[in-house]
Amino acid sequence: MPFLRFLVAAAFCLLAAFAHAAGFSTFEIPADAGGPALRGAVWTPCAAPAGEIRLGLYAIAGVRDCPVAASGPLPLVVLSHGYGGSFLGHHDTAQALADAGFVVAAINHSNDNFQVQGTPNDKLSALATRTTDIQRLVDYMLVQWPAHDRLAAGQIGFFGFSRGGFTGLALAGGRPDFERLPSRAAATCISAPEGAACVQARQRLRELLATPVVHDARIKAAVIADPLAMVFDAERLKNVTIPIQLWASERGGDGVLPRDVDAARRALPSPPDYRVQPGSAHFAFLAPCSEAMARTLPEICSDASGFDRVAFHAQLNAAVLAFFRQHLAPASKP
Repeated sequence: MPFLRFLVAAAFCLLAAFAHAAGFSTFEIPADAGGPALRGAVWTPCAAPAGEIRLGLYAIAGVRDCPVAASGPLPLVVLSHGYGGSFLGHHDTAQALADAGFVVAAINHSNDNFQVQGTPNDKLSALATRTTDIQRLVDYMLVQWPAHDRLAAGQIGFFGFSRGGFTGLALAGGRPDFERLPSRAAATCISAPEGAACVQARQRLRELLATPVVHDARIKAAVIADPLAMVFDAERLKNVTIPIQLWASERGGDGVLPRDVDAARRALPSPPDYRVQPGSAHFAFLAPCSEAMARTLPEICSDASGFDRVAFHAQLNAAVLAFFRQHLAPASKP
């Protein structure tokens, strides 16, 4: 443990030597044929000293609407949150990347966010729209974002957690088998196969199976954290050939089982950069909580005794940054 603490401290010092503030701004992708309007945020390199930005229960470090300080072309990383999450769920990771010269963009997924969660059956159908959401985000950043001409279209990375990890594997070429998903209506269908709940469940599954999953070859490298991976096997991951950094919690949670993440590791055609975080549960990958959030949402903010989420995120963010620096062209610095 002393050596690990030394590595974390060294990583912080290295980042501090080159760090600049992260600019922060929000945007909205207009509704179009691909789906409804999407709300999102962008983190960018910024030359001004960082301040604190309060957004509801979140307290994030950054500078609002700061002009992009780094010279282009800049690599882009897009973020995908988990079930019931938001574009702020991994703000510390986004900030660390932007501090180092990357542009980072995240959205609230259209049918699956903290405001729109739906019934158990809706949770299934919402999986099908996630890849389209990220494709629309990449399109927006490369074409409509005000500073799109500063981006390197050939240097795009992805970070996804939980359902966001599923999203990344699918975007990278994975072909999910949605029939592997457990259905909460299964017992109802056994006892009442013609009942309303069972009829709706079957309809949702048919819709899910009929919805095409989008692959996006513009994504060149991906960090996948504790993914919903039970829908993939070796045959369905054989086309995932981009570099992957795969993280797993030791204890899992929220429907994600460590054995499923390990099975995905073994199923990928090329061995990923695989990391299991000792002592962690599923929600440890979310940014450390503010005091207000910890009081309001203890179920996602609380960790096992002895687990230090702040120290873990220093390690996580340093590793994610090193991975993207290795597999995307080096980021320009302000």
